[in-house]
Amino acid sequence: MTVTELHARVNPLPYYAEQAGECEVFSQAWGAQLPLLIKGPTGCGKTRFVEHMAARLGRPLITVSCHDDLGAADLVGRFLIGQGETVWSDGPLARAVRTGAICYLDEVVEARKDTTVVLHPLADDRRCLPIERTGEQLVAPPGFMLVMSYNPGYQNLLKGLKPSTRQRFVAIDLGYPPADTERHIVMNEGCIDAAQAAQLVALAQALRRLTEHDLEETASTRLLVSAARLMAGGLAPLRACRGAIVNALTDDPGTAEALMEVVRAILGDEG
Repeated sequence: MTVTELHARVNPLPYYAEQAGECEVFSQAWGAQLPLLIKGPTGCGKTRFVEHMAARLGRPLITVSCHDDLGAADLVGRFLIGQGETVWSDGPLARAVRTGAICYLDEVVEARKDTTVVLHPLADDRRCLPIERTGEQLVAPPGFMLVMSYNPGYQNLLKGLKPSTRQRFVAIDLGYPPADTERHIVMNEGCIDAAQAAQLVALAQALRRLTEHDLEETASTRLLVSAARLMAGGLAPLRACRGAIVNALTDDPGTAEALMEVVRAILGDEG
Protein backbone atom coordinates (compact mmCIF):
# COMPACT_ATOMS: atom_id res chain seq x y z
CA MET A 1 0.00 0.00 0.00
CA THR A 2 1.38 3.41 -0.98
CA VAL A 3 1.57 6.38 1.37
CA THR A 4 -1.22 8.09 -0.59
CA GLU A 5 -3.47 5.02 -0.39
CA LEU A 6 -2.85 4.72 3.34
CA HIS A 7 -3.64 8.42 3.81
CA ALA A 8 -6.88 8.04 1.84
CA ARG A 9 -7.93 5.08 3.97
CA VAL A 10 -7.22 6.84 7.26
CA ASN A 11 -8.47 10.27 6.13
CA PRO A 12 -11.00 10.47 3.27
CA LEU A 13 -10.46 14.22 2.81
CA PRO A 14 -8.63 15.29 -0.35
CA TYR A 15 -4.99 15.61 0.68
CA TYR A 16 -3.84 19.16 1.41
CA ALA A 17 -0.80 20.40 3.35
CA GLU A 18 -1.63 23.65 5.10
CA GLN A 19 0.84 26.51 4.71
CA ALA A 20 -0.07 29.31 7.11
CA GLY A 21 -3.47 28.99 8.75
CA GLU A 22 -5.49 29.30 5.55
CA CYS A 23 -7.82 26.46 6.56
CA GLU A 24 -9.01 28.40 9.59
CA VAL A 25 -9.56 31.54 7.49
CA PHE A 26 -11.64 29.51 5.02
CA SER A 27 -13.70 27.94 7.83
CA GLN A 28 -14.32 31.28 9.51
CA ALA A 29 -15.31 32.93 6.22
CA TRP A 30 -17.77 30.11 5.49
CA GLY A 31 -19.25 30.36 9.00
CA ALA A 32 -19.60 34.14 8.69
CA GLN A 33 -21.19 33.78 5.22
CA LEU A 34 -18.41 35.78 3.58
CA PRO A 35 -17.05 35.18 0.06
CA LEU A 36 -13.40 34.23 -0.35
CA LEU A 37 -10.74 35.18 -2.89
CA ILE A 38 -7.64 32.98 -3.20
CA LYS A 39 -4.59 34.50 -4.88
CA GLY A 40 -1.55 32.51 -5.90
CA PRO A 41 0.66 31.29 -8.75
CA THR A 42 -0.28 28.46 -11.11
CA GLY A 43 0.04 25.01 -9.57
CA CYS A 44 0.46 26.10 -5.94
CA GLY A 45 -2.59 24.13 -4.72
CA LYS A 46 -5.49 26.60 -4.88
CA THR A 47 -7.97 24.11 -6.35
CA ARG A 48 -6.90 21.28 -4.03
CA PHE A 49 -7.29 23.64 -1.08
CA VAL A 50 -10.90 24.38 -2.05
CA GLU A 51 -11.64 20.67 -2.61
CA HIS A 52 -10.16 19.86 0.79
CA MET A 53 -12.18 22.54 2.58
CA ALA A 54 -15.45 21.63 0.87
CA ALA A 55 -15.04 18.03 2.04
CA ARG A 56 -13.94 19.17 5.49
CA LEU A 57 -17.04 21.34 5.85
CA GLY A 58 -19.29 18.66 4.39
CA ARG A 59 -20.50 20.89 1.55
CA PRO A 60 -21.06 19.98 -2.12
CA LEU A 61 -18.65 21.72 -4.47
CA ILE A 62 -19.41 23.12 -7.92
CA THR A 63 -16.27 24.18 -9.80
CA VAL A 64 -16.20 26.43 -12.86
CA SER A 65 -12.97 26.73 -14.87
CA CYS A 66 -13.16 30.27 -16.23
CA HIS A 67 -12.08 31.13 -19.79
CA ASP A 68 -12.26 33.96 -22.31
CA ASP A 69 -15.71 32.99 -23.62
CA LEU A 70 -17.34 32.49 -20.22
CA GLY A 71 -20.09 35.08 -19.73
CA ALA A 72 -22.78 35.84 -17.19
CA ALA A 73 -25.36 33.59 -18.91
CA ASP A 74 -22.97 30.64 -18.69
CA LEU A 75 -22.91 31.08 -14.92
CA VAL A 76 -26.51 32.02 -14.22
CA GLY A 77 -28.39 30.02 -16.87
CA ARG A 78 -30.41 30.40 -20.04
CA PHE A 79 -33.59 29.33 -21.79
CA LEU A 80 -33.27 26.20 -23.92
CA ILE A 81 -35.62 24.79 -26.53
CA GLY A 82 -36.52 21.16 -26.07
CA GLN A 83 -39.47 18.98 -27.10
CA GLY A 84 -41.35 21.92 -28.58
CA GLU A 85 -41.14 24.18 -25.54
CA THR A 86 -38.75 26.66 -23.98
CA VAL A 87 -37.45 25.72 -20.56
CA TRP A 88 -35.07 27.46 -18.18
CA SER A 89 -31.78 25.72 -17.40
CA ASP A 90 -29.77 26.81 -14.36
CA GLY A 91 -26.09 27.53 -14.80
CA PRO A 92 -23.55 26.33 -12.21
CA LEU A 93 -23.80 29.47 -10.08
CA ALA A 94 -27.59 29.27 -9.85
CA ARG A 95 -27.37 25.54 -9.02
CA ALA A 96 -24.91 26.27 -6.24
CA VAL A 97 -27.18 28.95 -4.76
CA ARG A 98 -30.26 26.71 -4.90
CA THR A 99 -28.49 23.75 -3.30
CA GLY A 100 -26.36 25.61 -0.76
CA ALA A 101 -23.12 24.40 -2.34
CA ILE A 102 -19.70 26.01 -2.47
CA CYS A 103 -19.24 27.59 -5.91
CA TYR A 104 -15.60 27.86 -6.95
CA LEU A 105 -14.68 30.09 -9.88
CA ASP A 106 -11.17 29.06 -10.88
CA GLU A 107 -9.05 31.82 -12.50
CA VAL A 108 -11.96 34.23 -12.51
CA VAL A 109 -10.07 37.02 -14.31
CA GLU A 110 -10.06 34.86 -17.44
CA ALA A 111 -13.84 35.26 -17.76
CA ARG A 112 -15.56 38.09 -19.62
CA LYS A 113 -16.02 41.37 -17.79
CA ASP A 114 -19.81 41.00 -17.48
CA THR A 115 -19.27 37.89 -15.36
CA THR A 116 -18.05 39.60 -12.21
CA VAL A 117 -20.97 42.05 -12.21
CA VAL A 118 -23.50 39.27 -11.54
CA LEU A 119 -21.42 38.19 -8.54
CA HIS A 120 -21.74 41.46 -6.64
CA PRO A 121 -25.17 40.83 -5.06
CA LEU A 122 -23.94 37.41 -3.90
CA ALA A 123 -20.71 38.82 -2.50
CA ASP A 124 -22.21 41.42 -0.19
CA ASP A 125 -24.83 41.45 2.55
CA ARG A 126 -27.65 40.77 0.08
CA ARG A 127 -26.38 37.24 -0.70
CA CYS A 128 -28.81 36.93 -3.57
CA LEU A 129 -28.70 36.12 -7.26
CA PRO A 130 -31.15 38.05 -9.43
CA ILE A 131 -32.18 36.13 -12.55
CA GLU A 132 -33.50 38.78 -14.88
CA ARG A 133 -34.74 36.35 -17.53
CA THR A 134 -37.11 34.60 -15.11
CA GLY A 135 -37.72 37.38 -12.61
CA GLU A 136 -36.43 35.21 -9.77
CA GLN A 137 -34.41 36.50 -6.84
CA LEU A 138 -32.49 33.53 -5.45
CA VAL A 139 -31.49 34.07 -1.82
CA ALA A 140 -28.46 32.03 -0.83
CA PRO A 141 -28.98 29.62 2.09
CA PRO A 142 -26.45 29.60 4.97
CA GLY A 143 -24.41 26.76 3.47
CA PHE A 144 -23.69 28.57 0.21
CA MET A 145 -20.24 30.10 -0.28
CA LEU A 146 -18.70 31.92 -3.23
CA VAL A 147 -14.98 31.26 -3.73
CA MET A 148 -12.83 32.71 -6.53
CA SER A 149 -9.17 32.33 -7.41
CA TYR A 150 -6.72 33.98 -9.77
CA ASN A 151 -3.02 34.28 -10.45
CA PRO A 152 -1.78 37.83 -9.68
CA GLY A 153 1.21 37.18 -11.94
CA TYR A 154 -1.12 37.49 -14.93
CA GLN A 155 -2.88 40.58 -13.67
CA ASN A 156 -2.69 43.59 -15.99
CA LEU A 157 -4.89 46.43 -17.17
CA LEU A 158 -6.99 44.11 -19.30
CA LYS A 159 -7.19 41.16 -16.89
CA GLY A 160 -7.61 42.13 -13.29
CA LEU A 161 -10.30 42.44 -10.65
CA LYS A 162 -11.90 45.83 -10.12
CA PRO A 163 -11.64 47.21 -6.57
CA SER A 164 -15.44 47.13 -6.38
CA THR A 165 -15.25 43.35 -6.82
CA ARG A 166 -12.07 42.58 -4.87
CA GLN A 167 -13.14 44.52 -1.78
CA ARG A 168 -16.22 42.35 -1.36
CA PHE A 169 -14.05 39.32 -0.60
CA VAL A 170 -11.95 38.03 2.24
CA ALA A 171 -8.59 37.30 0.56
CA ILE A 172 -5.94 34.63 1.07
CA ASP A 173 -2.49 34.72 -0.49
CA LEU A 174 -1.04 31.30 -1.31
CA GLY A 175 2.45 30.74 -2.61
CA TYR A 176 4.56 27.70 -3.24
CA PRO A 177 4.90 25.85 0.07
CA PRO A 178 8.03 26.02 2.24
CA ALA A 179 10.58 23.36 1.33
CA ASP A 180 9.69 20.98 4.17
CA THR A 181 5.99 21.16 3.35
CA GLU A 182 6.60 20.81 -0.37
CA ARG A 183 8.76 17.71 0.16
CA HIS A 184 5.94 16.18 2.18
CA ILE A 185 3.42 16.98 -0.58
CA VAL A 186 5.59 15.56 -3.36
CA MET A 187 6.36 12.42 -1.38
CA ASN A 188 2.71 11.76 -0.54
CA GLU A 189 1.10 12.84 -3.79
CA GLY A 190 3.82 11.43 -6.03
CA CYS A 191 4.33 8.15 -4.15
CA ILE A 192 8.13 8.49 -4.06
CA ASP A 193 10.60 8.27 -1.18
CA ALA A 194 11.87 11.19 0.89
CA ALA A 195 15.24 11.40 -0.88
CA GLN A 196 13.66 11.65 -4.34
CA ALA A 197 11.15 14.22 -3.09
CA ALA A 198 13.99 16.29 -1.64
CA GLN A 199 15.76 16.26 -5.02
CA LEU A 200 12.67 17.45 -6.87
CA VAL A 201 12.07 20.25 -4.37
CA ALA A 202 15.73 21.32 -4.65
CA LEU A 203 15.28 21.35 -8.43
CA ALA A 204 12.17 23.51 -8.15
CA GLN A 205 13.96 25.99 -5.90
CA ALA A 206 16.82 26.24 -8.40
CA LEU A 207 14.44 26.77 -11.32
CA ARG A 208 12.46 29.38 -9.39
CA ARG A 209 15.63 31.41 -8.93
CA LEU A 210 16.21 31.62 -12.67
CA THR A 211 15.52 35.03 -14.18
CA GLU A 212 17.48 35.08 -17.43
CA HIS A 213 15.19 32.79 -19.47
CA ASP A 214 12.03 34.95 -19.31
CA LEU A 215 9.72 32.04 -18.46
CA GLU A 216 6.01 32.83 -18.19
CA GLU A 217 5.74 30.39 -15.29
CA THR A 218 8.16 28.55 -13.06
CA ALA A 219 8.29 25.03 -11.65
CA SER A 220 5.09 24.58 -9.65
CA THR A 221 4.29 22.04 -6.98
CA ARG A 222 1.86 20.49 -9.46
CA LEU A 223 4.68 19.87 -11.96
CA LEU A 224 6.82 18.30 -9.23
CA VAL A 225 4.02 15.88 -8.37
CA SER A 226 3.64 14.97 -12.05
CA ALA A 227 7.36 14.23 -12.32
CA ALA A 228 7.23 12.21 -9.11
CA ARG A 229 4.38 10.07 -10.40
CA LEU A 230 6.31 9.33 -13.58
CA MET A 231 9.31 8.34 -11.48
CA ALA A 232 7.14 6.19 -9.23
CA GLY A 233 5.93 4.38 -12.35
CA GLY A 234 9.50 3.52 -13.32
CA LEU A 235 10.50 6.34 -15.67
CA ALA A 236 14.10 7.51 -15.28
CA PRO A 237 14.33 10.76 -13.26
CA LEU A 238 15.86 12.84 -16.07
CA ARG A 239 13.21 11.75 -18.56
CA ALA A 240 10.48 12.31 -15.98
CA CYS A 241 11.71 15.84 -15.28
CA ARG A 242 12.08 16.65 -18.96
CA GLY A 243 8.54 15.50 -19.74
CA ALA A 244 6.74 16.81 -16.67
CA ILE A 245 8.69 19.97 -15.86
CA VAL A 246 11.02 21.27 -18.59
CA ASN A 247 8.76 20.65 -21.59
CA ALA A 248 5.83 22.08 -19.64
CA LEU A 249 7.71 25.33 -18.99
CA THR A 250 9.02 26.12 -22.48
CA ASP A 251 8.74 25.30 -26.17
CA ASP A 252 12.11 26.85 -27.00
CA PRO A 253 14.81 24.18 -27.59
CA GLY A 254 17.62 26.40 -26.30
CA THR A 255 15.76 27.28 -23.13
CA ALA A 256 14.79 23.64 -22.62
CA GLU A 257 18.42 22.55 -22.83
CA ALA A 258 19.44 25.26 -20.35
CA LEU A 259 16.78 24.03 -17.93
CA MET A 260 17.95 20.44 -18.41
CA GLU A 261 21.44 21.53 -17.35
CA VAL A 262 19.90 22.61 -14.06
CA VAL A 263 18.09 19.28 -13.82
CA ARG A 264 21.34 17.36 -14.35
CA ALA A 265 23.15 19.48 -11.79
CA ILE A 266 20.56 18.60 -9.16
CA LEU A 267 19.67 15.00 -10.08
CA GLY A 268 22.94 13.85 -11.66
CA ASP A 269 23.62 12.65 -15.20
CA GLU A 270 22.28 9.12 -14.86
CA GLY A 271 18.86 8.26 -16.31
